[in-house]
Amino acid sequence: MRIDVLTLFPEMFTGVFNSSILGKAQEKGIVSLEAINFRAYANNKHNTVDDYPYGGGGGMVLKPEPVFAAVEALQADASEAPRVILMCPQGERYTQRKAEELSQSNHLIFICGHYEGYDERIRQHLVTDEISVGDYVLTGGELPAMTVIDSIVRLLPGALGNESSAVTDSYSTGLLEYPHYTRPAQFRDMKVPDELLSGHHANIEKWRREQSLLRTLERRPDLLDNVELTDRERKWLEQFKETKLKQ
Repeated sequence: MRIDVLTLFPEMFTGVFNSSILGKAQEKGIVSLEAINFRAYANNKHNTVDDYPYGGGGGMVLKPEPVFAAVEALQADASEAPRVILMCPQGERYTQRKAEELSQSNHLIFICGHYEGYDERIRQHLVTDEISVGDYVLTGGELPAMTVIDSIVRLLPGALGNESSAVTDSYSTGLLEYPHYTRPAQFRDMKVPDELLSGHHANIEKWRREQSLLRTLERRPDLLDNVELTDRERKWLEQFKETKLKQ
């Protein structure tokens, strides 16, 4: 996969792109990551990328010319049409499902804004996706882009040391992930559940499924609306809810 990021602050990405999973994925040739300062594509002698908004108002707006020029230069160098992703608090709220969808692409271009916002023509005529990482506003799109890129790259084959890790992550199955334990089996007065120490794989999987269901019910019950449950699981959850109400 190839990922290009258009930003006014490419230095922000140096540590992120060269560390941990992202750094190792590049070393393995799984992904190429590049942060590009789109100020270099400004068409004026002062390399200005923003201007006052028509109609007045506070703040500055990113001009269309440098962003269009930067994206079109990357598109001209691409073997197939890339997805062009605008990081924007007005965009689609980001989910694991979106990460899985984007991980199937060969080339992604991220646009990170600053100031008051983007010239609307960028949004209307250039981008294929608008993504928001939550209902809040940040100084720029760099931190959200880092978050999205990390979530995508870890899904690429070979990026993680254990290929099953991404499959069982929270949200990948539609449920929150089950609790994890490691050695020692007894720490102070806290013991690892017997099911995990039994060596009985069917019992372990049953325990993990039940714990995922319980954790989802307690923390994100809305997710259960989209999960296919067996009759036994549905009845078991109802019994659990009734027990909780009586306590």
